[in-house]
Amino acid sequence: MKKMIYLFFKGFIMGIANIIPGVSGGTLAIILGIYEDFINAISHFFSDFKKNILFLLPVFLGMGVAILSMSNVISFSYKHIPIATTLFFVGLVLGGIPLLTKKLKESKGNKKSIINYLIFVLTFALVIFMALADTIFSGIGDINLTKITIIKGIILFFVGIIAAGTMVIPGVSGSLVLMLLGFYYPIIDTIKDLIHFNHLFSNVIVLGIFGIGVLVGIIGISKLFEYLFKKQETKTYFGVLGFIYASILAIPYSALHSLEIKFHYYEIIIAILLFILGMVIAYFLGDKKD
Repeated sequence: MKKMIYLFFKGFIMGIANIIPGVSGGTLAIILGIYEDFINAISHFFSDFKKNILFLLPVFLGMGVAILSMSNVISFSYKHIPIATTLFFVGLVLGGIPLLTKKLKESKGNKKSIINYLIFVLTFALVIFMALADTIFSGIGDINLTKITIIKGIILFFVGIIAAGTMVIPGVSGSLVLMLLGFYYPIIDTIKDLIHFNHLFSNVIVLGIFGIGVLVGIIGISKLFEYLFKKQETKTYFGVLGFIYASILAIPYSALHSLEIKFHYYEIIIAILLFILGMVIAYFLGDKKD
């Protein structure tokens, strides 16, 4: 029971991360120490059904509760204390780096290989590009999902696959990819509409199609990363560290560059406290297996 409570809170944090452009649910899964178990449980769901369902159920339940309950809270936080809110997530990332470094040291492979450092640089650059892409491609408009058609349904399914894939890949923000594709605000608005029980039938159809795409994407990317961790463990960890370190820069940029920041001195105290809180949560939850 204690383990399931920990898994619920870890899923909750992952769910919050997936709401926010620039913050990766995959990154938080690694920081919180459940990434490999997460992708293994999805990849081999039916081979050990009871064990996997007991692991995935609290994680997905936590993610679902976070997405449904925190959308408005996160919007309010970014509107009123954007710097403090952003530093909370930076703290989460920094707090998990010791766990990642420890896993890299324990991995088998030539850690001084030039290829490993090249992979680190490439994954670091990818995350920075994804953050900058929000500015580069800012002209892309949002999609109207109020009236779903067959064509829109097919597109929505494939968008779900792409978004889910990027949610699972550490350091790549699924919500940012949705924003670049023009689907972020329509999906968020649909979720908010559903919470208030408005347009139930159409909203359930839209989120159902999107959800199926998400499921397919998660399974596909999970199998890929399971293979990478099994066959190329050290190289994969170097790539993951590239994602993570770049996130420390990408999270503040993605969250704050488009906002008109009105700085208040009291926010310094709140920002420091939330930054420390984020580090503490990541550090202590990261090693919690039981």
